[in-house]
Amino acid sequence: MSSSSARSVRIECRGVCKRFYYYSHRTTTLREWFIRAVMRRPLHVRSEEFILRDFNLRVESGEVVALIGRNGSGKSTALRLIAGIYAPTAGTIRVNGRLASVIELGVGFHPDLTGAENVELAAGVMGLGPRALRERYKEIVAFAEIGAFIEMPMKYYSSGMSARLAFAVSMCADPDVVLIDEVLAVGDEAFRAKCIDRLASFVERGGTILLVSHEMPTVAKLCQRAVWMENGRIRKAGPAAEVIAAYQEESGARQESED
Repeated sequence: MSSSSARSVRIECRGVCKRFYYYSHRTTTLREWFIRAVMRRPLHVRSEEFILRDFNLRVESGEVVALIGRNGSGKSTALRLIAGIYAPTAGTIRVNGRLASVIELGVGFHPDLTGAENVELAAGVMGLGPRALRERYKEIVAFAEIGAFIEMPMKYYSSGMSARLAFAVSMCADPDVVLIDEVLAVGDEAFRAKCIDRLASFVERGGTILLVSHEMPTVAKLCQRAVWMENGRIRKAGPAAEVIAAYQEESGARQESED
């Protein structure tokens, strides 16, 4: 049996769409409500916008796939849908296996709790029991490299420290699928290199990664495939080097035209 046929599907998105509503006016007082009701004007004025349309993606075990594109193209929205933070307006999303996500700095962490207390909470959410956490706690703290800050409330943490702790907890929870959104862009070069090494060993063991990044060297080093997002749709998908080249070529042409 070939390695490709032995792979299992970890992430599958079919026809996924996400629509958000934006309010340009919302009635907030009783007086305003009365005036608008008498004048037969709408109490709330809202518009809708599709952030994601017809998003189809299939990621198998052992694959590393990147979502690339300009800000506002729908990359992070797609990741949040897969993580279950948002519900799709249409379409289906299926994730097979234990999912860990490092999507937004501080999400899932309580600022008034210490780093140690947040590690315990986050590990529990990810399905890591008390015994397993005790066995891996020192590993988590050592990897995060935050020293004595582990006993301090997280509201005093820098963004880099929060990212380190979030990444350390996620990777020690034995996930099958990891979602990452720009976290590798935070922190110093030595820590990013350590994260990349940890992710590489995770993939060698059959792990699956879907990441959002503007760091094309990181995408080229880590990923087999890339998906170029534009205006909420998939513009191009394929081998990472090929998609990166097409994206950078257009980005360069756009920059020249703007200059």
